[in-house]
Amino acid sequence: MGRIDELKRRRTFAIISHPDAGKTTITEKLLLFGGAIQMAGAVRARRASRHATSDFLAMEQQRGISVSTSVMSFDYEGFAVNLLDTPGHEDFSEDTYRVLTAVDSALMVLDNAKGVEARTRALMDVCRLRDTPVVTFSNKLDREGLDPFELMENVEETLGLACVPMTWPIGMGQRFEGVYDLVNKQVVFYEPTQRGRKNERVVLESLDDSRLDDWVGRAKADKLREDVELLGALDPFDPEAFATGQQTPVFFGSAINNFGVRELLDQFVRKAPPPQARPTETRLVEPKEEPLTGFCFKIQANLDKQHHDRMAFVRIVSGHYQRGMKLKHVRTGKMMAINNATTFLAQDRVVTEEAFPGDIIGLHNHGGIRIGDTFTEGEDLKFTGIPAFAPELFRRAILLDPLKSKALVKGLEQLSEEGAAQLFRPLEGTAYILGALGALQFDVIASRLSEEYRVRARFEPMEVSAARWVTSDDPKALEKFTHENKRRLFRDLADNLTFIANSHFVMDYTAQQYPELQFHTHMEI
Repeated sequence: MGRIDELKRRRTFAIISHPDAGKTTITEKLLLFGGAIQMAGAVRARRASRHATSDFLAMEQQRGISVSTSVMSFDYEGFAVNLLDTPGHEDFSEDTYRVLTAVDSALMVLDNAKGVEARTRALMDVCRLRDTPVVTFSNKLDREGLDPFELMENVEETLGLACVPMTWPIGMGQRFEGVYDLVNKQVVFYEPTQRGRKNERVVLESLDDSRLDDWVGRAKADKLREDVELLGALDPFDPEAFATGQQTPVFFGSAINNFGVRELLDQFVRKAPPPQARPTETRLVEPKEEPLTGFCFKIQANLDKQHHDRMAFVRIVSGHYQRGMKLKHVRTGKMMAINNATTFLAQDRVVTEEAFPGDIIGLHNHGGIRIGDTFTEGEDLKFTGIPAFAPELFRRAILLDPLKSKALVKGLEQLSEEGAAQLFRPLEGTAYILGALGALQFDVIASRLSEEYRVRARFEPMEVSAARWVTSDDPKALEKFTHENKRRLFRDLADNLTFIANSHFVMDYTAQQYPELQFHTHMEI
């Protein structure tokens, strides 16, 4: 298969949702149908005997939540699928925002009883910045919830997305029987099997099949026929409107029971876009270009607890990766021979022999690679749009074992490099400050310091409430500011000058006093 054919069959997407909508569960079921795993983990409570394949951190397993991004690849019906399961909790939104820069489409999972929730709205705002195509899956039809017409109305009113149903539920809650596949005009039922295996799929080729009445009863069968007739009056699926984020195909089902997941996956791989072009500071990079380009959007420490490794996740934008090729690490100017890049296949990691645009590869990182770094075959490029946000909460690490001070600093630096929080070192003194967008991030860091670095620490609140990155086109003005404010100035891990104040009033006042300077609440990495 040629390079262009490989490009066309790639599908790279992220799953986004409000917490508890069933995102990790549907991730597992997509892997199940894609043949990547044999049995999905039960994602129910901290006492579950096994945990979601995509949740590998100890804290995720204890709490039953996703706080990191997992990358999983599998083949399905001739398509090469790269699935990114993002953190659901809002405290980890920065990680999710970065992941959305590395995908070509998104799967929005909704709780059918609740419709569009706050976290979903925030994530959709990010998708709109890039006109990301979005497919919708209304989950938990095995429970009572919104009428499907109400659910679509909720999506349209809340998100401004025109809905085009692709499947339609038959009943709800305990009366949920299956779905009608509007694309293939088939009625799909599910018969439960023993011992938690996939439910057996039973298909009727027509709404007029007499067995439909026998299966669900005359009243429910007639209701389905009426609904389908009403749906015929809706606007049809428009590939262009979908591609520009104006229209969303809608699927209904129950991920925990496998209902409607296959129908979703069948249509998703056919309707979602192949790899798209990406902007750089100087030009647009097209995926069909021959020279390889890619960018790092995430770093994860300690995927392998035995080796304390760090993995840089790199999205291939163009070209053809082959094992052993040399790539330029643009920020440092160094050429790197890439011999052991990794592909993620559910729980397994394998050495990557080749990769194409849309693929995510892992590069073993010993501290030289940062989020936002670009890799090319020689051209000096810098991909744009990967965000960092000024933290809103601040803590000081209190070491509980004085002999572990070096391990503490190492752990904080490595966890900050992967985006778990932001570490600021002072221009004067040694009082490091840790900043985050959400309080749960500090719990995760404390847990990971203990689990992965054998360091016990607690985090003490500080009388600090605002941080801003400081830049200026006037070197003398910046030098004067630095001299006059040394005690409140820090450097982040990328060496960016950062002003940290104990109140927003002080921050605003300082910005007024130095009009030649810019104080940034967010910046591109």
